[in-house]
This record gives sequence, C-alpha cells and structure tokens, in this order.
Amino acid sequence: MTRPGAGGGQGGTVAEAVGTALADWGVDTAFGVVGSGNFLVTNAMVAAGARFVAARHEGGAATMADAHARVTGRPTALTLHQGCGLTNALTGITEAAKSRTPLVVLAAEAGSPLSNFAVDQSALAAAVGAVPMRVASAAGALDTVAAAVGTAVSGRRTVLVNLPLDVQAQELTTPAALPPLPAPAPVPPDAEAVERLAAALRAARRPVFVAGRGARGARAELAALAERCGALLATSAVVRGLFAGHPWSVGVSGGFASPLAAELIGGADLVVGWGCALNMWTMRHGRLIAEGAVVAQVDDDPAAVGAHRPVAVGVVGDVGLTAAAVEAALGGPAVPGYRSGEVRTAIAQRGRWRDVPFTPAAVPGRIDPRTLTIGLDDLLPAERVVAVDSGNFMGYPSAFLDVPDEAGSCFTQAFQSVGLGLATAIGAALARPDRLPVAALGDGGALMGAAELETVVRLGLPMVVVVYDDAAYGAEVHHFGPHGHPLDTVRFPETDFASIARGHGFTAVTVRAPGDLAGVASWVAGPRSTPLLVDAKVAAEEPSWWLAEAFRGH
Repeated sequence: MTRPGAGGGQGGTVAEAVGTALADWGVDTAFGVVGSGNFLVTNAMVAAGARFVAARHEGGAATMADAHARVTGRPTALTLHQGCGLTNALTGITEAAKSRTPLVVLAAEAGSPLSNFAVDQSALAAAVGAVPMRVASAAGALDTVAAAVGTAVSGRRTVLVNLPLDVQAQELTTPAALPPLPAPAPVPPDAEAVERLAAALRAARRPVFVAGRGARGARAELAALAERCGALLATSAVVRGLFAGHPWSVGVSGGFASPLAAELIGGADLVVGWGCALNMWTMRHGRLIAEGAVVAQVDDDPAAVGAHRPVAVGVVGDVGLTAAAVEAALGGPAVPGYRSGEVRTAIAQRGRWRDVPFTPAAVPGRIDPRTLTIGLDDLLPAERVVAVDSGNFMGYPSAFLDVPDEAGSCFTQAFQSVGLGLATAIGAALARPDRLPVAALGDGGALMGAAELETVVRLGLPMVVVVYDDAAYGAEVHHFGPHGHPLDTVRFPETDFASIARGHGFTAVTVRAPGDLAGVASWVAGPRSTPLLVDAKVAAEEPSWWLAEAFRGH
C-alpha cells in the first residue's frame, strides 16, 4: 500500500524513510514518549499521516498501543527512546507479546557500547517473548521494517525494531514502490481432522464450545455450528461478549464463571476450545472438565494444540473456516444436544452473576462492590468498552459490567501486572471513539498509572474511571491474612482519589453508599464535557471468589 505522493525517489534519512513507510503500510497510529532518539522517526510518521499519541510514561504508552491494536485488529506502533525508553516500556511489551498482539515497537538504539543508554535491546525483547529485529544499514532498512510489520500481522507477534542512531542518520532515498508486506492467509483445516471433530460432535450429548482470542470475528460460524449440534456457548475472559445476547451463551468459562456456567461446563461430555488455550484460567486448573469428557481444540498455531492439556481431537486451522467445514461435514438434521428447555430457563433466570442472590456487606461508609458494579451497569450506556486492571477487585467489573460484543472488553491480563488498566482504557477508547470507555481499577493500580490521568484529559476522552478503593493490596490481604501474617506492608491510608482526579481536570464523585451513584447518573445525562472518576470506597472484608484461583497459578 502506498500513500498518494509517497516515494517517488524522495531524499532523506533512514529515520524519515522508516516513519513514512510505516504510515504507507497502514500503521496509522503510534503511541510513545518522544526523546532525542525517536524524534525523527516519530515526526516522519506524523508527516506521512499517522496519528501520534503522547503518553506520560513509556509503560503507559506500551499498554495503550497494545489495547489499540487488540480492539482495532490492526498493527499499531510504539515509539521509544533508546535504552531507558525501552526498559520503561518492558512490562507493557511483555503483556503484548504474551497476548500475541500485532505491535511494532520502534526503539532507537545506542551506537556505542560505551553510551550510558547502551543495553542489549534484542536480548531484552527476546527475554519477554517479543521478536527482535535490527535495521543494520540504509540499504536493507525498508526490507527489515516490512518484515517486522509482516511478522506482526501474519504471525500475530509483538516485534521490536532496533533503530541504531548512526543508521537512522544515513541517507536513504525513498523508493517509488515500497517492499511488499507478507499477506496473511487464514489456515485451512485438514479434511481428516475436520471429520474427526465432526465425529466427536455426532457422538456428544452435552457439547460445550469455549471460544478464545483466536475466535474473534467467528461468532456467526460458531453459532451456526453450535445450532447444528446443540452446543452451549462460552468464552475465555479475553473475548467475553463474543456471544452477548445469544440465548445459549453461558458467559465466561474459568475463574470468572457464574455458578450456573461452572455447573453446565462441568457437565459437558465434549469441550471444544476454539482459538482458546484451555489453560488453567479458562478451565479452573482442569476442574471444569468432567472425568471422561472428550476435549478437542482448534487453533491455527500447531504449537498451541495440546500445549496446556492433552486433547483427543486437535485441528490446526482458522476458527471460522474450521467451524464452517465441520458444519458442512456433520450432515443430517440439527440435534438438541445440551439445549433443553430446562437449561434454557436456567440460563435466562440465573445465567449472569447479577442474577445470583447475595447479601450486601454491611460496612459503615463502604459500599458492597457487587452493589456498586450492578448500579454502574444499570447507569452507564450499553455501548461501552471496558478495560479492567489486575487485582483483588477485578472480578466485579468482569462479571457484573456487561459488554455488547467482543470489542466491548479489553483484558490485558496475560502477564497479570497491576497498573495497566488506565492505559488500556485509553488505547481502547481511541480505537472505538463511538463507545463510552470505562476503566475499572483498584486503588493500587490507579496510583501506579496516575500519570495518565492527564492524558485522558488532554485527549478529551469522555471516560469513566472507576476506582475500587479498599485501601490495600487486597489480594495479598486475603491470601496471607488468614494465616496470621502481618499485613502492614500491604495496607495503606485511604486515598482521596476524587481530589486527585479533580486536580487533573476530571469531574469526580465519591461513592460510599448506593445513593451516591446519583452523581454518576448526573454525569451520564450530559454534557460529559470532562471525564468522570468514581472514587468508590468498597467493602473488602470478604475475599473475592476468583482470588484462590489466581493464587493457584503462581
């Protein structure tokens, strides 16, 4: 793809040519913090028509870029200063790499090992699962960057492109035609493997489909196949919302599963993972798979099939293509499978967490987090994109805040790092400006990412930031407290997040009781000219139901 007027033998430097080429290849958004080493390449991207979003910390920039790429489904750039710019961004890059996000990281690189900025950037990238590449000369610069973009897109990988300062300054005439990018092609399934899966579905009486990251964009094909074989539908936490509104959807499988979802998935005689790793989180360390149940897995990456548990049927192929092929191979009329009237009634009556009765915590001056989140779910517009940070609180927004579809949730949790939630919401908000962005944070993560509150205001994002404030690192409190350990290191004085937010230019409300949500309703009613922070003082005497699950994975 070539931008009109691009190329044509224009002179310049390697830095300018790389920035221009990236924009011409469709990498139209970049996040970062600009220093001397990445100044020229970033400005070249902007001059070529790309949007640059300045973060206040490279860690935030990396997560914004990660979230933007996830929600748009297109490669996004992260641009960094040499050395410390890259090390500041490493946690966000690690999350992106573990999540197979198509991210192109442009990092300036010190030209001398004696430079105070000199670190082994390629080794750092490889250590966290990213693919390192280096622009070694002007002659091969654009071929290297084309390979990086192609790897990001076709391989769904996070790629680090090292741009040595001396090479950036070399002269390079931009060619009239840029090197072509590798074209990603969906992987067709093997016919024999398709028939094995079709046979397993014919034999099943209680099949359940669990869709993961690789099933994005395949709702129609999976729903059609499930209709033929009577399967119930579930998702991993990463793509919750994929089957939103479907009458046979039981929601999320795993630690966030509702009691009914856990019961029904645990009763399946066939579990099929579609683009889903079927790992310890999604299958509760295997406890959601009944003894004797058949396990099948479909993934376009051969290394993923059977990586977390043995499977009876493994199919290497694109999820949508495979589902369509299996439906065609089934033959015969549709069968009821797991879809009885009793199951449908149960899903309708108690399929969501908010349908499960509970007694609100009675703590003076603090609101039950379930009451809080249900109230927010009722008040906030349904067209939303929700970003959830990591921490003891995280199951409440993940279970009680509905999302309209697979693009309605951005879940940067592959590395389980606290502090990524606000930056995630910013990247998702820029990817979906038609939706209300909602950032759900704990007090620890909110303070870690507080620098980006200014970014929210500067960008004019109509965001709702909800801080679940229990004045502690709640996960550690509930994990170690019952064993008699001292907890002074993980408890803190109450923070006035509302005042901090107002200082940045937010509207803010403090919520200690259900009646305090009137301030949220007032903001929703308009004009929403400033972002809103909800400083929710939550009761936290009881551990969250998913917490023990998380600690089993350590």
